[in-house]
This record gives sequence, C-alpha cells and structure tokens, in this order.
Amino acid sequence: MNTDHSLHQRRRPPTAQELDNIPWLRLLTSAERARAVADLRVGDALAGDLVCRIGRPVTYWFGVVEGLLKMSSDNIDGQSMTFTGVPPGGWFGEGTALKRESYRYNIQALRKSVVAGLPIDTFHQLLDRSIGFNRFVMNQLNERLGQFIAAREIDRMNNPDLRVARSLAALFNPVLYPGVGDVLRITQQELAYLVGLSRQRVNEALCSLQAKEMIRVEYGGLRVLDPDALRSSVFDKAK
Repeated sequence: MNTDHSLHQRRRPPTAQELDNIPWLRLLTSAERARAVADLRVGDALAGDLVCRIGRPVTYWFGVVEGLLKMSSDNIDGQSMTFTGVPPGGWFGEGTALKRESYRYNIQALRKSVVAGLPIDTFHQLLDRSIGFNRFVMNQLNERLGQFIAAREIDRMNNPDLRVARSLAALFNPVLYPGVGDVLRITQQELAYLVGLSRQRVNEALCSLQAKEMIRVEYGGLRVLDPDALRSSVFDKAK
C-alpha cells in the first residue's frame, strides 16, 4: 500500500481546470484568492493511498478534485469502520484543522484521485480575514454534523435497501459535495466498501431503488432521479 509520504512527495501546483473545481475559491476576494492559489497544492493519489492517517498532525485542509475517498477508523478489535465517502467537490477535516490536532480517522483513496490541500497556516489566515471563507467553513461544519448523525442512524438499520438509499443520499449532498451533480461516478464494489455490505447485496438494493424510480444505474455510475425520496420517502414505504 502507498503511504501519505509518497502522496506528499507527488504534490504539485493545481492546473486552471483543477482550480475551477474548488468551490470555495469563488467566494474569496481577488487578493484572498491569489494568496490561496499560490499556496494550494494537489496530489495524484493512487488507489490505497492514505491522504490522512490516525495520529498524524494536521498540515493541510484537504478536498477532492477528482475521484473518491473514504473516511474510516479502526476499533479496539482491529476492525475498520467506514464513516462516509468523499466524492468530488468535498472538503473535509475542517474541525481537525480548526483545532490543529492530530487526525482521529484515516482518509484513503478508493480509486485514482486528485486531492487538493490548503496549508494549515493559510487556512487560519483565511478564517481570520475572509467573510466568504468563514461562511463556507461554517456551512461545512453544520452539514457535517447532520451527516454524522445520519451515519449513526445508518449503522442501526437492518434493512440493506435503506442503508444503501441513505448512504447514496449523503453522497449526493449538494452542499458538501458540489462536484457530484446528478451523476455519481462510483462502482458497486466501491459503494459496497462505503456501506458495509457485499457487492451482490448492494446490487439488489440498487435494483430496488431503480424500480422505485429514485435512481438510474448508468455506465460507470448512478444518476439520482429523486433525492428527496432517497432521504425520506423510501423509509416511509418500507415501514
């Protein structure tokens, strides 16, 4: 497995197209944007690369430009628990960055991904000076709280169809993951890793959700047709 050291060694300045895919840059003033762009770095993560590792001190605030990451931790028995996936447009770890503490979770690339990082000192300078940046981070924290409350509910669900539906709804969150849009590029095996089910059972759940016209399975991904139903109506029908 590749490590976060090798990813750090592969860091480079972002391209113009990659900058266009960073949602909070457009909220900055010209001077703030120039400073952020000068300090931003991106890394080309390979499948299995660790972007963040439990116990490592925070050095960057990270976001996904392309690809798919997963957030997880290990319990005392050595078993891995997945908290959520992080698709394109998602930025994460703002709580850790705010407190300048060590990571309490691992972030790993599920496939080849482009990961952006804003140095921690620049992150705090923008917090001190930029109203637009503050609002973005505040909205992130608010949405993240709701996301983890929902994740706790998912852990207690015994119905696989409901687990898959709620997990998909989380990945289509337009505030946390504005780069996803209507189509999530994900394989059934990747979704199985995030949901904690077998690929075969995920396939059955997706067929069920497609029959209810909530999603459409397309080549290389999933298109959401009814996000409100994914979040709520499906549960009413299943009661």
